[in-house]
Amino acid sequence: MNPKTIVVHVPDESGGRRVHVDSEILGLAHSLRDVAEFLRRAGLDWDEEQVAGSPAIDWRGGGPDAWPAPWGLDEP
Repeated sequence: MNPKTIVVHVPDESGGRRVHVDSEILGLAHSLRDVAEFLRRAGLDWDEEQVAGSPAIDWRGGGPDAWPAPWGLDEP
């Protein structure tokens, strides 16, 4: 059995990041907690720490710490 391809995409204008497993879109995550929940629903029972440290995840546009505020909300 081949390992699953997990991709967390570049943050969009809402600050969310699309999450894919293989060719299936799991949802739009706004935190590591969201990514962990999406992966749990896909059959991978990982917690936030495992998600942040896993070399199996392809983080695009920033790593597990890149959760920007929605555009315009981080301005004074």
